[in-house]
Amino acid sequence: MKIVFIGASSLAIATAQQLLRADHEVIIIENDKTVIDRLMPEIDCVFLHGNGSKPAILKETDPESIAVLFCLTKSDEANIIASLVARSLGVKRVITRIEDPEFEHICVGLGLTDTIVPTLTNARYLANIAAGHNILELSAIFRGNIKLFNFIASASEAGPVNELDLPKHTRVIFAYRNDQFLPLDSDSKIEPADELVLVSTADDYEKLQGKWGNGKAQN
Repeated sequence: MKIVFIGASSLAIATAQQLLRADHEVIIIENDKTVIDRLMPEIDCVFLHGNGSKPAILKETDPESIAVLFCLTKSDEANIIASLVARSLGVKRVITRIEDPEFEHICVGLGLTDTIVPTLTNARYLANIAAGHNILELSAIFRGNIKLFNFIASASEAGPVNELDLPKHTRVIFAYRNDQFLPLDSDSKIEPADELVLVSTADDYEKLQGKWGNGKAQN
């Protein structure tokens, strides 16, 4: 599987190293040549020097063959632009890093629904630790081929949860409405713009992706 990173951040390098250990093909695009020169002896992957938001640079990676492209530069704006360019070139899945949560809804509006907000995620995690809560990693809870999938409900999905057309092994577990957590059961009502969180299997995930695009799938 070919994975491409735009921006050689510490997050990108740590993720790339794990992917390389799993025998995936990794390409890192970095605009700073001194960063590439420093990293090349440390990580055995392909480096491309250039601006990852430029179509000419992305075309060197054969975009249609990329399984996942991570946009992990320090600039939210650069990550959003690079994500849009990558989508236009046929990249199957694009993950966009943003630091400012206000950009999240903009990303959704642009069709960039696979977003990560590391600072906000880490802040919530640390706040829970400080409050004495026992935090379990998802990897410790989910076994086998279980995945989470998020998508934003449209008007066509509005109505009772039990009327939502889902694959056999998929269930809605909760939602976010106006950024507020909302537990759901089979009789709960879905409203347009609700962000629904589903638990599913790897096989059903492909069906979900076919129905709702990339959504925000998570292992």
